[in-house]
Amino acid sequence: MSNTIQTLGDEAAALASAAAQSTDQAIRATQRTAQQGMDQLSARLGDAKAQAGNTLEHLMSNAESLGHRSMDAVHDGAGQIRAKSQHMRDATVSYIQHEPIKSMLMAAATGAALMGMIALFSRHGSNGR
Repeated sequence: MSNTIQTLGDEAAALASAAAQSTDQAIRATQRTAQQGMDQLSARLGDAKAQAGNTLEHLMSNAESLGHRSMDAVHDGAGQIRAKSQHMRDATVSYIQHEPIKSMLMAAATGAALMGMIALFSRHGSNGR
């Protein structure tokens, strides 16, 4: 009987040892799988970070380019306005030099019309109050 108990004890110890080995192997396999998953996730995050960086650089470059084009357009527009106003000023001076009486009469008529409109609006403004 002692022999049977010893045999049962040996078998239990062998089973416990086998179970411990299987558990240890399962833990190592789980650790390897988790590490592979973490490595893959890290690589994907690195790729996503690089792609986001590239996209951000592209957007910044486009914004800078748009800013330069806008400034160029404003500069060109201002140049065109200056040229047109210079042309209008020259045309006005030329007309005044060639037609001084007509110019004076037109200025007087314009001033009278403006004064009439101011008087008209000032009357309506005081009546409405």
